[in-house]
Amino acid sequence: MNRIYLDNNATTIVDPKVKDIMTPFFCQQYGNPESLHSFGMQLHPPMRKALDQLYAGINANDEDDIIITSCGTEGNNSIIKSVYFNQILNGDKNHIVTSLAEHPSVAKTCAFLEKQGVEVTYLSLDKKGCINPQDLEYAITEHTALVSIMWANNETGVIFPMKEVSDICRQKNVLFHTDAVQAIGKIKVDIQKIPIDFFTFSAHKFHGPPGIGGLYIRNGIKFSPLFHGGEQMNDKRAGTINVPSLVGMGVAMEMANDALEYEKTEVYRLRNKLEDAILSLDDVIILGDRKYRVPNTLFVSIKGVEGESLLWDLNKNGIAASTGSACAAEDLQADAVIEAMGVNDDLAHTGIRMSLSRFTTEEDIDTTITVFKNAVERLRKISTVY
Repeated sequence: MNRIYLDNNATTIVDPKVKDIMTPFFCQQYGNPESLHSFGMQLHPPMRKALDQLYAGINANDEDDIIITSCGTEGNNSIIKSVYFNQILNGDKNHIVTSLAEHPSVAKTCAFLEKQGVEVTYLSLDKKGCINPQDLEYAITEHTALVSIMWANNETGVIFPMKEVSDICRQKNVLFHTDAVQAIGKIKVDIQKIPIDFFTFSAHKFHGPPGIGGLYIRNGIKFSPLFHGGEQMNDKRAGTINVPSLVGMGVAMEMANDALEYEKTEVYRLRNKLEDAILSLDDVIILGDRKYRVPNTLFVSIKGVEGESLLWDLNKNGIAASTGSACAAEDLQADAVIEAMGVNDDLAHTGIRMSLSRFTTEEDIDTTITVFKNAVERLRKISTVY
């Protein structure tokens, strides 16, 4: 069976070129970079090159920090808890503003801090799956320590109004963090054009290795590390650096930016071809306006068809998709982001996310269209509610 992978918002294939560049750092250049002997010191130039690729990838200034983490979840936890320690426990601010669309690593961290007495405001979503910047402006008070709004949603693909959010935070003198895990490699990210104080990303979302990510911190902002131990990353993230993965992440970031035009044209075209075919069915809705989504993502609700049942049919035919966030895959409750958009309960249980990559082919999409339509027809015939 030819297998088709349409779950790239969960994780991506490591680009074979990235894998090849990483290989020597497992058994040839394998020293600890903190060691003073040649085995360790020979790693400094490739590490420096990888960091330069990361800085260039988001257009960060040299005086800013990019801290290497294990993933986006660690980065998000590090930022929010650092603000808690520095601006809330040690100051007169006690308020965080976020949205109902955030990844669990932001939402659950905020919920944890609420138990510590922090006030959290969760901005609602409109029917297009986006926040209203005016709501943010009203939500910020003199006690607000942090605004944390994602760049692009992992489930719907909706791109959030980063420039407006950044401008409001600057006007209100409030720190701004964005979880950009779903933005890198899909749309252009430039933190000089859109000033951001904290920025998190994860390599496995843009064809880099799993288990490594990055955390950007604007120069001059006080930061308390989540981990304490060695003096790695200028005392901001203890632990031996994963050199093979760092090298791989740097190359993957560079390749992802080089492929942005392909994402904007060819991946976008293939996604729209699939979307148009699905829209030809009756009683179907696509969440989020096409022009305001990252080019690879499609979230569809099919009336009368349970999302898990449709996933089963797709998987039986070798097609991988998902019902939403991979970090909540075992939760069969109605999708929180979809409910926040005001979608009715029936449709909130029927959502399927399909996310393409630069490795997705025309044949993949043609096959998926046929299988998808046949699955919907079969499941509706046995449905008790359609």
